[in-house]
Amino acid sequence: MYNRKKGIIHFVKIIGRLKRVPRSGWLIKVGVKDPESVADHTFMTSILCMLIGDIRNLDTLKMLKMALLHDACESVIGDSMSYKTKEKDLEKRRLEDKAMIQILSTLPDDIKEMYSELWKEFQDGSSVEAKLVREIDKLEMALQALEYEEEGYDRERLSEFWESAGRAINDPEVKAIFELIKGQRKFDLK
Repeated sequence: MYNRKKGIIHFVKIIGRLKRVPRSGWLIKVGVKDPESVADHTFMTSILCMLIGDIRNLDTLKMLKMALLHDACESVIGDSMSYKTKEKDLEKRRLEDKAMIQILSTLPDDIKEMYSELWKEFQDGSSVEAKLVREIDKLEMALQALEYEEEGYDRERLSEFWESAGRAINDPEVKAIFELIKGQRKFDLK
């Protein structure tokens, strides 16, 4: 017999692992000694979604749910960076989808279905909100890159993150925020 309370506890415990999963790009590519966790990133992405969604009068609740779920699979498979080949990215997507099925498996069917649909919508970028959450995810990455620059980490090693965010952000309002963040970078006078 299905036990709703145990299923909820199991789900929360799995998601809670994100507090201990470091964001691998900062660790591997920049050498950040104590990088933000995936949970840290998810929290800031959610805050940005709340603000931008409310300002734009969009379905902010939907955006928040997508933001909270967008990296949930990393509680099972860990954080991995994007790959340079389509085949590797497809394999990554397959692993993420499989992990999400596992994570959502203990939830009540109606909730599981709703979260699964939100996950797919986010992954596919099939709504205004999903596209915006995907861009806000990159905006948050730029904010984190700025923070690491201000802490003294190598600007050259961080440039890949700035470039990635710049390529991914197309929404005019999100792009304007990105440009403001970029404008806060300290430039060497050498």
